[in-house]
Amino acid sequence: MSVDLEQPICSAKGCTSPAQWDLLWNNPKLHTPDRRKTWLACEDHKASLSDFLGARGFLKDVEPHRG
Repeated sequence: MSVDLEQPICSAKGCTSPAQWDLLWNNPKLHTPDRRKTWLACEDHKASLSDFLGARGFLKDVEPHRG
């Protein structure tokens, strides 16, 4: 499988799949309430990455990736 360097890829460790989702989050100990950081997720890692952020109270929103 070739990887298109222009195509954003999933943030999951070792994953090279194209991003399909934007997971918007912030750490309230470090960021202002309106600040949003983004992890990218493929369909296979959307749930696990969302669960990881959600368990820490960081996940704010999940949106389709508009690339």
